[in-house]
Amino acid sequence: MGTRSETRGILPARAIARYCEEGLIRLARPVDADQIQPASLDLRLGPWAYRVRASFLPGPRATVAERVKELALHRMPLTEGAVLETGCVYIVPLQEALKLPKGVAAAANPKSSTGRLDIFTRVITDYAQEFDKVPEAYEGPLYAEISPRTFPILVREGSRLSQIRFRQGASLATDALIRELHDTEGLISSGEVNIDNGLALSVDLSTLGADGPVGFRAKRHAGLVDVDAKGALAVHDFWEPIWQRGSLVLDPDQFYILASKEAVRVPPAFAAEMVPFNPLVGEFRVHYAGFFDPGFGHSSGHGEGARAVLEVRSHEVPFILEDGQIIGRLVYEPLTQAPERVYGQGIGSNYQRQGLKLSKHFKAFDPAQR
Repeated sequence: MGTRSETRGILPARAIARYCEEGLIRLARPVDADQIQPASLDLRLGPWAYRVRASFLPGPRATVAERVKELALHRMPLTEGAVLETGCVYIVPLQEALKLPKGVAAAANPKSSTGRLDIFTRVITDYAQEFDKVPEAYEGPLYAEISPRTFPILVREGSRLSQIRFRQGASLATDALIRELHDTEGLISSGEVNIDNGLALSVDLSTLGADGPVGFRAKRHAGLVDVDAKGALAVHDFWEPIWQRGSLVLDPDQFYILASKEAVRVPPAFAAEMVPFNPLVGEFRVHYAGFFDPGFGHSSGHGEGARAVLEVRSHEVPFILEDGQIIGRLVYEPLTQAPERVYGQGIGSNYQRQGLKLSKHFKAFDPAQR
């Protein structure tokens, strides 16, 4: 299971499954068949959502439940489904709670499909002073803070918007590790590698397929998205394709889906994460969903390089994004042991071999409909 004190790294699926069996991950309901991913666990919404006045952190002297009691405007059941409106903040107790061993901490992130819908989602623990961070040996419940930014969403008990990754010991992510992996595995399929506090990713505004757009801009005041329905929505009802090449003016408070110029690979015994990017290089935020599973874009998972999809939002002023501009960095960490399966091996992987790709909720885009 990789729980020896000298074993450091990210826990793979079999260790997560063992945690579920042993009660270190406490489940309100039995684990779903596809809930455990190669190096992470999907988190399921519980039966109730609380609309609260504002986002918050409980701080070192309060539980989330105590703060919700003070801040809740109303409680709504999720058993039959409920609509979460844009611009509102909701707190949902999750079906998973934790009793982590000493030396094991965790980090959460929105699932890829969540980020591509511009659903601002973060996980909170009791006594937390940071979002999406679970301290070593934490014992207690988990909560999701959910705030749809662009589209109203339909969720229900059991919907999965977030994922959690477990780390044993201190992080082993270093630039030296990335250089070694690139020398042996080739972490990007082409182009010059840039490694400085992570593997640099640049935006592609010119070389994507000649017949397709370089990105998508979300439409305001679009319809409702059911987060559990795949391939049900027409792209043009929610997105405006971007055809202009070379540069792009990011409008304030608009949401964009773009793609990296680099096709990346994650070797089977490693996991990667896109880290928050330095805000000093531009007035924009990149990415909500940061986890890349073992085998992403790798031949072991039937992929030969996959673009990183970039979820981009400008800040208060317009900003010109240039083709090839660095807008993200990947860090890599080893797993505590080799995984039994990797991304793309028959586990419902939606984004293997991806290029520019919207979330799984939308039908395939036809460039002929331009």
